[in-house]
Amino acid sequence: MTQRFRDKNHRLSYFRDKVDVECPACTKKATATADHEKKDARLNCMHCGYSKISSTEVELLGMHGQLNVAANEYFGTALWYTAPFKNEVFIAYNREHLDYLESYISATLREHKDRTHFTLLEKLPRFYHEAKNREALLKVIARLKQRQ
Repeated sequence: MTQRFRDKNHRLSYFRDKVDVECPACTKKATATADHEKKDARLNCMHCGYSKISSTEVELLGMHGQLNVAANEYFGTALWYTAPFKNEVFIAYNREHLDYLESYISATLREHKDRTHFTLLEKLPRFYHEAKNREALLKVIARLKQRQ
C-alpha cells in the first residue's frame, strides 16, 4: 500500500521555539522555549523542578539584536530526540517534529507542491531521504518515541 506524504512547507524554524531537551540537573526530559516578543527563553523540567531563564538578546560591537536559534541553544542543552545513525546523527526538536519526520520517511509517495521557500525537508541531510534507510530510520524514531 502506498503511503502518501504531503509537504506542509514547514521551515525548521516552525519547530524550534519549543524544544525537548535533556535536563542539565537530572538528565530527564525537559522543555526549552523561546519567546522572541518577550525577548526571553525558558528551560523547565517537570521531573526535578529545574528552571532557568535567559535573554534572546545579544550585544555585539555595541549593537543590540536577537538571536533567532533553537530554544535549546540559549542554554547549551542536548536535544532529547537525538540518536546516532550510521556516521550521522538523527535529530528532532520535539514530538511534533519527530512525527513530521516519521510521516515523511515512512511515505513511499512524497508530494511537494506550492513551495514558496526552502522547506526543512529540502535542507535535511541526504540520509533522511534515501529509501534504503527507511526501515532503519523508522526503528530509530520508534526508539526515540519510547524515551521517557
